Amino acid sequence: MSAKKLIEEAHKILGEYTLSSDHYSAGSVAAALLTSQGNVYTGINIDIACGIGFCAEHSAIAEMLKNRETQIEMIVAVSVDSIRPPCGRCRELLYQVDAQNIHTKVYLSEEHYMSLDELLPHRWKPRAG
Repeated sequence: MSAKKLIEEAHKILGEYTLSSDHYSAGSVAAALLTSQGNVYTGINIDIACGIGFCAEHSAIAEMLKNRETQIEMIVAVSVDSIRPPCGRCRELLYQVDAQNIHTKVYLSEEHYMSLDELLPHRWKPRAG
């Protein structure tokens, strides 16, 4: 699958979703990922009070996990006018879900990607003992 096609998949679910308050939002960022098994999973962000929302990447990863997959070949997050790099929390989640995801292609534009390893050079590692 090309980056362009993955970006198109993310754009399909992008949009504002109605929530209980005008102060809350969902869908202003959408993500799509391609697994090592060739499946595409998508997700949207949720921005609500008390910090209990989450990023679009988290949503897409949850969909992937529900289907018993963990390895991600490529991932992209989009807004209306740009491609968004994953935040630090999302980068750590990608890695901690499956250490092989350190090789995931993270698209920063349609033409340019970096490996998760390049974006997360000093990743968290649990202390032994």
